[in-house]
Amino acid sequence: MVTEAEWDAAQARTARMRVLSGFVGLVTFAFIAVPAIALGHWIASGWPGYFAAAPCEIALLLPSMIWLVRLNERQQRNADDTVRALMGELAGALAKADRDAADRDAQVRRQRFESRLANALDMAEGEPEVIDVIERSFASVVPGAPTELLLADNSHAHLLRMASASPTGEPPGCSVDSPDHCPAARRAQVQRFDDSEDLDACPKLRNRSEGRLSALCVPVSIMGRTVGVIHATGAPAQSIDDDAVQDLGTLAKLAGARIGLLRVMAETQLQASVDSLTGLLNRRSFEQRVSALRRSHHVVAMAMADLDGFKELNDTYGHETGDKALRLFAQVVRESVRALDVISRHGGEEFAIVFPGCRATDARKALEAVRTRLDAALTVAGLPRFTASFGVVDAVEDEDLSDIIARADGALFEAKRAGRNCVVVHDARGAAVAPAADDDRARPGGAVAERALPQP
Repeated sequence: MVTEAEWDAAQARTARMRVLSGFVGLVTFAFIAVPAIALGHWIASGWPGYFAAAPCEIALLLPSMIWLVRLNERQQRNADDTVRALMGELAGALAKADRDAADRDAQVRRQRFESRLANALDMAEGEPEVIDVIERSFASVVPGAPTELLLADNSHAHLLRMASASPTGEPPGCSVDSPDHCPAARRAQVQRFDDSEDLDACPKLRNRSEGRLSALCVPVSIMGRTVGVIHATGAPAQSIDDDAVQDLGTLAKLAGARIGLLRVMAETQLQASVDSLTGLLNRRSFEQRVSALRRSHHVVAMAMADLDGFKELNDTYGHETGDKALRLFAQVVRESVRALDVISRHGGEEFAIVFPGCRATDARKALEAVRTRLDAALTVAGLPRFTASFGVVDAVEDEDLSDIIARADGALFEAKRAGRNCVVVHDARGAAVAPAADDDRARPGGAVAERALPQP
């Protein structure tokens, strides 16, 4: 590397050499002039002697001139070498500056992409919105390559296509069916395959309808576990540039983190809203759900259910059997009512059921079916025999939920006093509605139900 001091020194030597050459030439000429004149007069006398002195002086000056010329040439070569080295270093510095500028531009672009992607994912409230961001990112990062996101299902045993983008409209169509069967997911490393026919190419790339191809596979991790892969394909030997690979890696990292966070939040909310033993809604979540339903349904039936003799069952057979009984009853109720009906474990062995768009007398039919199915389910499960009692009422518009539950509890207590294992329906005045009067004409002020329960 040529330093500034070396360049200054080379210029100084060149200047000194110019001065020295002139001085040496002048001195040499002065010393040689006298011998050359004497030699010329020795050869010839008079004016011819002066003319004869000129060749003599030239002959005497020639070695000195040759030496000075060579000395100057060597100095000039040294100066030229210094200039060439300096120019080479300058060109190298400019090239390096260009590369550094390009690297900085690429880094700024990647940081901008990461920032915008993180912002987009942060605004996504659920997995469908996250998937939409991923698909739009595919179109931006690798617009000319068919690309797809494969993620494991809840069992982590199967890969499902969650997102895809392609200029032809057809996804790459990777046939891998499990994270354990995907080299990128199994190794947790980016995998490049230049040609599907190469010896070390992924076997899942062979025998595809589009023929030979190249592929890039970027693993996707959620909460530290590789559960998916971003898969992009192209023509044989067509390589996706490094910037796009880094962008896909950033997408895999941020999308995996966002999906993982959403799943954890969903699981936490689910755990906070359901009863851990039966999987039914807990009381708080039940109240919130019912409040929302009453805003959209003017006709709502409320039922309270209680397992008959549950304390004796617990004391006789133990709490484990009691827990199995509660889970079995919850399962029977879920299978006997509609998907839009709301079921809750209200506490202990007591359950609450809300039938939106349905009258209490219509709900009685579903609850009678629950009693019938419960007896059959106990036989299949091999549990001790137990029964359930139900109290059902119609919710009055603008009535507090606590008052509705209290009226349903009143009907339930009457079912207990009536011998248990039955369904009692109360009207708005708290009077029992007999099964024979289960039609709209028999109800005081009865209106046609918005939607009756289907026969279980």
